[in-house]
Amino acid sequence: MSKLLGLVKPFTPIMLVTITMGVLGFLAAIFITVLGAVGIIKGEMEYLYIWLCVLAVSRGVLRYLEQSSGHYIAFKLLAFIRDKVFGVLRRLAPSKTDTKESGQLMSLITTDIELLEVFFAHTIAPIVIAIVTSAIMIFLISRFSIEIALVALTAYITIGFIIPKTISKASRDSGRTHREDAGELNQYFLESLRGMEEILLYNLDKSRQKGIYNRSEALDKSTADIRRHEGKTKAITEAAILIFSTTGLVVGAMLYQNGDLSFDGYLLSLVMLMSSYGPVVALSNLSNNLIQTLASGERVLSLLDENPTMPEVTNDVTLSEYNIKAKNVSFKYDEHPVLNNISVNVNQSEILGICGPSGCGKSTLLKLLMQFYRTQEGVLTIGGNDVDEINTANLRKSVAFVTQDTFLFNQTIAQNLRVGNPSTTDAQLVEVCRLASVLDFVASLPNGFDTKIGELGDNISGGERQRLGIARAFLHDSQIILLDEPTSNLDSLNECIILNSLKDFVRRGDKTVIIVSHRQSTMSIADKVLNLELTL
Repeated sequence: MSKLLGLVKPFTPIMLVTITMGVLGFLAAIFITVLGAVGIIKGEMEYLYIWLCVLAVSRGVLRYLEQSSGHYIAFKLLAFIRDKVFGVLRRLAPSKTDTKESGQLMSLITTDIELLEVFFAHTIAPIVIAIVTSAIMIFLISRFSIEIALVALTAYITIGFIIPKTISKASRDSGRTHREDAGELNQYFLESLRGMEEILLYNLDKSRQKGIYNRSEALDKSTADIRRHEGKTKAITEAAILIFSTTGLVVGAMLYQNGDLSFDGYLLSLVMLMSSYGPVVALSNLSNNLIQTLASGERVLSLLDENPTMPEVTNDVTLSEYNIKAKNVSFKYDEHPVLNNISVNVNQSEILGICGPSGCGKSTLLKLLMQFYRTQEGVLTIGGNDVDEINTANLRKSVAFVTQDTFLFNQTIAQNLRVGNPSTTDAQLVEVCRLASVLDFVASLPNGFDTKIGELGDNISGGERQRLGIARAFLHDSQIILLDEPTSNLDSLNECIILNSLKDFVRRGDKTVIIVSHRQSTMSIADKVLNLELTL
């Protein structure tokens, strides 16, 4: 919680406004009743009507200002946290995000962060408001009776602190379980949507439906647990209010009978006590919302505290030469080895082909060159510089990487291609699409390069996506090109066209290329081939 509180520090002046408006608002509400009691005691209500109206209107205005300023802070902080989470995910990717379930991440980024609004808008200020308002009321009640003031103090501490603290401690696990169940359901549902074709093809609809039902039941159960805790909190709070109000009534009556308290003092102190529970009741009810909020906060802070497997390098080591050398390189994921004592040398303007069975580390070697992971054993260099010591921004600028699964944003084809080089001209777009053998496809679309990817739906094939990815790599105009299964979704004709274009492109630009592929035909353009085997 202290970390969440630390985020509020830049907004301290606005938070003070929120607290001030909140305290004045509650005092206005309390004194509506107190002034009514004063009027009854004096038997004169006419002159109090104006003040009662002023207090009523003031209560509404002050409440509005309190909520507006509080939510201003909350929504500013939510935007800041979302930005920070994206920054963390960018640093963690892809080594960390490869191991995280996308549904859990989506639940965290959307629902968990949104739930933090309760903490920033409805927790920090209400706690201070309750403390300040209660202190003022204890002081005012003590002017009539120290004994009733002590009853008020005990009531405020019990209702505003002891009850919510006890309930929230007992229900903390329920909140954490609820958020995990929600993430699990999101993950399973997202998988089902993405795999709908396979579900229909293999008649898995009933089993997936049952899986969704079971996860929904688990979420309903954890939700019911939270609601039970909420019910307990409200019941205990209401009982405590009745007990302390009765106690104040009895104590005041005894003092009045003994002549230690006047009737006016008895009535006013009792009215002030019974009218002043609002701020502490708000804290008691707050514990119900905090069950999920604190669990969400734990998940968000846990992500923010994660360290990247390969931190971004910000030194001055940049690339001027582009030959690649691996000497006795070994790597494993956890305890599973994938590369064992690999050595290879690729000169600038050469094409290296890497082939081998699935799982032998072909793609891993490319990821090591991209600084996605740190080299564990051996030495991997580019231009004589250890890959792990090269400035990350310079490395990413110097290397184009086409992965097995080309991702296209829901933007126009032109915008997707310009990801590789934002300053690309229309003529250059046409040229790279011709080299990647995808120009005919783009030309066949009604809006050409201005066609949005989302409008194509399933009408864009894996091969077309792959060719657009290759065109994007050509536009990147980097000195090193890494291609991971670039022709896996292409027919023989398009493969031949792209390979010839790639070979010409490399020779003209004096570029270094590494191609990973299962296809022997793809290896035909390679100057040398590295055959990898499974590491057991």
